[in-house]
Amino acid sequence: MAKDIINGYVDLEVHNNIATIEFFHPQSNSLPHRILEEIANEIHALGEDPKVKVIILRSAGEKAFCAGASFDELTAIENERKGFNFFSGFANVINAMRKCPKMIIGRIHGKCVGGGVGLASAVDYAIAVEGADIKLSELAVGIGPFVVGPAVQRKMGLSAFSQLAIDATLWRNSDWARRKGLFAELHPNTESMDESIARLANQLSQSSPDAMTELKKIFWQGTEDWDELLCHRAEISGRLVLSQFTKQAIEKFKSKNKQIS
Repeated sequence: MAKDIINGYVDLEVHNNIATIEFFHPQSNSLPHRILEEIANEIHALGEDPKVKVIILRSAGEKAFCAGASFDELTAIENERKGFNFFSGFANVINAMRKCPKMIIGRIHGKCVGGGVGLASAVDYAIAVEGADIKLSELAVGIGPFVVGPAVQRKMGLSAFSQLAIDATLWRNSDWARRKGLFAELHPNTESMDESIARLANQLSQSSPDAMTELKKIFWQGTEDWDELLCHRAEISGRLVLSQFTKQAIEKFKSKNKQIS
């Protein structure tokens, strides 16, 4: 199946018990609802596939890992129900990763904004390259990182999460993200990063599936209420996105063409 580089895509490959999910969108790998839905569905299906032992989540290209929510879709939201449906996409992806019995390795090759930080937080082991700086920009456009917040706080702690959430325009560098626990490893270049990902994925593919499943349950203890919690957070974001402040702020961002590079 051809990859749709105009509208974005989610692609899946499985080799030697290792599944790789790759997503792409031409606007700095931003995440429209369709792509979020496809990622969640792929993770759910792979979790039930006995031939798959480990999952790698990555995005395409050489620049941003993920620019977060699609501004085009945010500005098109007309009511709270549509807002809730959009932000539920992030909730569904995070919960799919949380519930998946397989270990998920994140390949973080570039900058992460908003929902992109949420994805990096929800994988079980994130391996990044220097320059993979992060930012939670939601407050700057009148929303707030409500849906991804629990995942970021779980991985980095309340202090680091609050710093990111409050100073929404400040980039934190990749070494800061590593020291705060978001990235398990930080590599000087993509070659070194990919070598480490291949090594770990191969190691896990030969490990006991039952042991990894039980270990993952321990890692995610205390998140059993996230189906309800993230749903509630999506309602908050879905309401706030309708404000005039948010609509004007997003249009201002779009008019300045502030895409991360």
